[in-house]
Amino acid sequence: MKFYSAAHYRDLFRKTLLDDVLPFWLKHGVDSERGGIITSLDRDGKHLDTDKSIWFQGRTAWTYATAARTYGPQTGWLELADSALDFIEKYAQSPTGKLYFTVTRDGRPLRMRRYVYSEAFAAQGNAAMYRVTGNSQYLDRAVRYISQYLHFSFTPGLIAPKVDPSTRPMMSLGPLMFAVLLCGEMLEIAGDVVLADQSCNEWIQSSIASIERFFYKPELSVLMETVGEQGEVLDHFDGRTLNPGHAIECAWFLMHQGETAARPDWIELGCKILDIMWQRGWDHEHGGLFYFRDLYNGPVQEYWHDMKFWWPHCEAIIANLLAFRLTSRECFLNRFREVTSWSFQHFSDHEYGEWYGYLHRDGTPSVRLKGNMWKGPYHLPRMLWYCEQLLSKMLSENISLFSNGHPTV
Repeated sequence: MKFYSAAHYRDLFRKTLLDDVLPFWLKHGVDSERGGIITSLDRDGKHLDTDKSIWFQGRTAWTYATAARTYGPQTGWLELADSALDFIEKYAQSPTGKLYFTVTRDGRPLRMRRYVYSEAFAAQGNAAMYRVTGNSQYLDRAVRYISQYLHFSFTPGLIAPKVDPSTRPMMSLGPLMFAVLLCGEMLEIAGDVVLADQSCNEWIQSSIASIERFFYKPELSVLMETVGEQGEVLDHFDGRTLNPGHAIECAWFLMHQGETAARPDWIELGCKILDIMWQRGWDHEHGGLFYFRDLYNGPVQEYWHDMKFWWPHCEAIIANLLAFRLTSRECFLNRFREVTSWSFQHFSDHEYGEWYGYLHRDGTPSVRLKGNMWKGPYHLPRMLWYCEQLLSKMLSENISLFSNGHPTV
């Protein structure tokens, strides 16, 4: 493994974002006829399917609005973000008040999922557009969608349960970690406003407390995905299934919020989660992160458990770099180097651009597509942007990736 400077990584992330990833989606994904973005793209950008996921309209808006705020508006960036958000307003609204998950290219409803992540990313996209434009309509939408997300996620009985709660009551990690992310972003742009009967700070504090109380189990060296209603381990396939990438994403949400709120205990909790879930997830034989693992290292029922997906690697790159900056612990720096090197080597497509999304365990592509209803311009550009910003800050703070002129090992 080669050792590079902070400036090298900063330039790599920035160049990949600005010269590769953002242009790829702008060239191939924009729907100039119907509005919004099409994300089901072949390796070379050819459309494989024209149906649209609503959560990717919001994610796309966040990506291009954030890029415009950071680097200055480039041709088509804000236009795409606004088009994606307008598509949500026109076509994603259902009679129940929830947003659809998928619609046809021209906006006719296809699928309603029981989750409310379409709302979560609609909120993120509108919040990002408010930050770059100052237009209050985007802030009003962001407040509305975050409130809907919190209301549906935390009001008992509003979302159909995965299994009968009278037989097996369960709680999931996802709603809590996204409450931390969304309310943290809202706190930055609008202050400690009230959303669904609690202030942003109250949502953040209660969500992190629940994550630590119910899902973090240091005695088992794990952050659980699903637990019983009192935090108990459910000794069934669903209860034992771990998602290291998701847990690592949660870890950097906690660290980021810990730095913002000057809460070293949240930073340390995030670092502990990152450390134990990296050890759970890293494939020491072939490199990369396993998608699923079993709590007790037994068999996992999902047949794609040992594949390498793009997004957990993006989250691990962010988490380890952030953890190193906040703690100076060399284990995080070495893991940042390792996962960055492995990811750019195996996911990158140097001929057509962007990253493959799905690899076999040995790192070879499982499928050549660049996007679908689950992959589009979000996790990868978010990682490239966040890390480029973080490395720029580290350089300004004279934080080096070398010790006394030599690589830290």
